[in-house]
Amino acid sequence: MSRRAIRGVTDKQPPTELRVSATPVAGPAERKTGMSSLASGAFWTMMRRVVILAACVDVLFFILFHVLESPLLAWLNVLSVAMYAAAYALIVRRANVAALVLVWLEVLGHAAAGTLLIGWESGFHYYLLMFIPAIAVSSSRGWALALVSALLTFYLGLDAVSRAFGPLTPLPLHGLVTVKWINVVIVFAMFSTLARFYVGSVLRAEKRLHLQATRDPLTGLFNRRHFHALADHVVARSRRAGDPVSLIIADVDYFKRINDARGHDAGDKVLVHVGELLKNVCRDQDVIARWGGEEFLILLPDTDAAGAAAAAERMRQGAEASAVPHAAGDIRCTLSFGATTLRAGESLEDAVARADRAMYRSKSEGRNRVTSE
Repeated sequence: MSRRAIRGVTDKQPPTELRVSATPVAGPAERKTGMSSLASGAFWTMMRRVVILAACVDVLFFILFHVLESPLLAWLNVLSVAMYAAAYALIVRRANVAALVLVWLEVLGHAAAGTLLIGWESGFHYYLLMFIPAIAVSSSRGWALALVSALLTFYLGLDAVSRAFGPLTPLPLHGLVTVKWINVVIVFAMFSTLARFYVGSVLRAEKRLHLQATRDPLTGLFNRRHFHALADHVVARSRRAGDPVSLIIADVDYFKRINDARGHDAGDKVLVHVGELLKNVCRDQDVIARWGGEEFLILLPDTDAAGAAAAAERMRQGAEASAVPHAAGDIRCTLSFGATTLRAGESLEDAVARADRAMYRSKSEGRNRVTSE
């Protein structure tokens, strides 16, 4: 049996604690609209803000149309506020499809009523254009094409009807101009707000995806794949400068016993604690990764063998002197270390293997110690 296999039998367990959260399953509303969970979350967060903003706008229009002596349009805004309040309540209850239908009905009805009553020049038709980005985000390709086509048909039909019959309850010219420019300003403001919201959502999603691709989800340390990418760069730069580069492998002693005795939650707490301890001891330029299971790997640029051994000893002492808080009582754990320095022309993989052998010697010689090789 190989040394690696012996150590696996005596001290290690399969890295079951490397858990990555699954992507949330889309709900009925998301499945119907074709949205991914990420786009869905951003869309419905935006929708809550939109209905609040739209209700506030309708309150202002209620006042404005009373001043302009157009009571029918004034009280139409009361109905609109009630519809937006109902839509908000539906979104909170996750009845998203019903909420979306209600918002569609309000905007289509309000735009049509405003255009027919006081004319195309009032600018109420501009609100219909705001559906285009919402359709693009919330619908599958087939549905998006159908809905945009229906919206275009409604838009052109409203234009034709309003021009054929003229305004049914026209406003004085100054009132019409006032309403038009208020609508223009509101539409510009809402488009700008929505654009900023979506850009922010994309940037936040990009950051989350980067973290998921480069970080271990439990400890927050670099994952194995990203460690290789960073280490190759660090090693190449150090060799050009003629600086030494060292490696340290740390392994939690008797980790399987901790999991068996206290449960996996306790094991997770130990791993998080060890990750924090290593980060506190290491320098900013050092690269720390969770290598797998209860194993951690540290790359130390501009560090010779003596420096690597000294750093590992500080880590060992820190682990030995600290305890991990747990509901069932504090957990004491120790670490075994293997340290080495890259040789000229040597690959990173060979140096890691040598550090691993050194760590195995620490295990076989009693654990809770540092071995250099």
